[in-house]
Amino acid sequence: MPSIRNITRSEDRYLDAARACILATGWTRTTLTDVARRAGVSRMTIYRTWPDMQTLLADLMTREWGGVVTEVASAGEGGPLERLSQGVARTVSALRSNDLFRKIVEVDPELLLPYLLQRRGRSQDNILALTADLIAAGQADGSVRAGDPTLLARSMLLAAHGFTLSAETMAENTPETAAGSGSGSGSGSASGSGSGRTVEAFDDELRLMLERYLAP
Repeated sequence: MPSIRNITRSEDRYLDAARACILATGWTRTTLTDVARRAGVSRMTIYRTWPDMQTLLADLMTREWGGVVTEVASAGEGGPLERLSQGVARTVSALRSNDLFRKIVEVDPELLLPYLLQRRGRSQDNILALTADLIAAGQADGSVRAGDPTLLARSMLLAAHGFTLSAETMAENTPETAAGSGSGSGSGSASGSGSGRTVEAFDDELRLMLERYLAP
């Protein structure tokens, strides 16, 4: 797995301060001076580690998304195939409801564009490495189909991007909107709700898609 820069206890506290600032006002309105003020230290103390908000945000996102993945992975059960399909769906759900992620999407969505259109970030590479390891383990015990683990992992991440960022544009999470959509084809859902094209139902569909994609 790609290495992750070790965050010291002091730096962790500064990242907590940055997180609080961003949740309060958004990233574009947050400065290193704001972070220093909230952390109760001088501006130069913050500058010694992060020369600008972009580098600070990179460490904050790596810590935040890594924490979400670690929490989900620790709760995983079953063999590699089950842990992969369920773990990705749960991670997508957890990210989508994460306070920091939601704030960025709602206020500063342009921050995510480089990681979707131009390059991968550290968080994505760490997730890919973990996923590829589980795929290789599943191939070894016969529960996952053959193929390049890295290619399969990257394909899974591409699918997960859409469910993470766009599921709410497809969902009908209220009885009124669900009823208004009619009873056309595909009105059933994996959640068992006859008219519930809910975000949760899309998470179930993602799990099913990945399970069938990876099955031998």
